[in-house]
Amino acid sequence: MGHPRSDIDVIFTADQISQRLTGLAEEISLLRLERLAVIAILKGSFIFAADLIRALHRVGMEPEVDFMTLSSYGKSMVSSGTVDILRDVAIDVNGRDILLVDDVLDSGRTLAYAKDLLSARGAESIRICVLIEKEVDRAIDIGADLKAFKCPKMFVVGYGMDMSHRFRELPFVGRVVSA
Repeated sequence: MGHPRSDIDVIFTADQISQRLTGLAEEISLLRLERLAVIAILKGSFIFAADLIRALHRVGMEPEVDFMTLSSYGKSMVSSGTVDILRDVAIDVNGRDILLVDDVLDSGRTLAYAKDLLSARGAESIRICVLIEKEVDRAIDIGADLKAFKCPKMFVVGYGMDMSHRFRELPFVGRVVSA
């Protein structure tokens, strides 16, 4: 297993994440979603989405899975305020229950954009599931329907989340104390 690094403070351990994903999958199964499609927003959510999908399988769910790549950060640590579609979903979402999975709910712009887009395409319902909901004032009034953790306003890395393409491989979520 990966060891904590001296330049990163661990906020959520690999064990905490694993245990919480089991609970999240159980919460999602209780929603009784029909023809569920999980749509993961790349890149930051890829590890969270993969582990969540496997946790959903363990509770007897069989979602279809697709991906969107949206960008509001570029190489910055601060949202630019505009959202670009770099890769769109391939599946038809019309009439489907959608679980929109992302790593962090921060400004809200990316998730609001994705939710509006999928809604306009006829999704029956859209629920937002995030690894981390930051406790911040949002640029857009949107909340997570399901979340693994709440976190104060800070820039986090690990478990798929990066800082300039670094730290995605870490099995925990942490805060960089020196880069």
